[in-house]
Amino acid sequence: MRHEKILQLDPIIHAPTRLAILSLLITVENANFTYLKESTGTTDGNLSTHLTKLEESSYITIEKTFKGKKPQTICAMTEKGKKAFAKYLEQLEQIVQMQQDKT
Repeated sequence: MRHEKILQLDPIIHAPTRLAILSLLITVENANFTYLKESTGTTDGNLSTHLTKLEESSYITIEKTFKGKKPQTICAMTEKGKKAFAKYLEQLEQIVQMQQDKT
C-alpha cells in the first residue's frame, strides 16, 4: 500500500467518535442513544452530530420510537456501513503490515 492509500481512509469513519460508534454497532444488532452516549463518553449534542453524519452517509439507520412514554433513539449499522467498516479495517491492517515489512 502506497502512502496515497493512507490518505484515502474513509473520513466519515476515521473521526474518533464515529469510529467508536461503528465499533460498538458492528458488535450488536442495534443500540440505543443512551448506550452509545455512555459508551463513547460524548455529550447529547456531540453524539447527535456524529450520528447524523453516519446516517447521511447511509452507514447507519436511526429509528425514533417510544418505550412507554419516553422517546427512544435506536441505531443500527446498514450493509453499506458494514462494508465500509470492513474496508476501513482492511486498510488499517495494510498500513500496519507496511510498517512491519519495513522492520
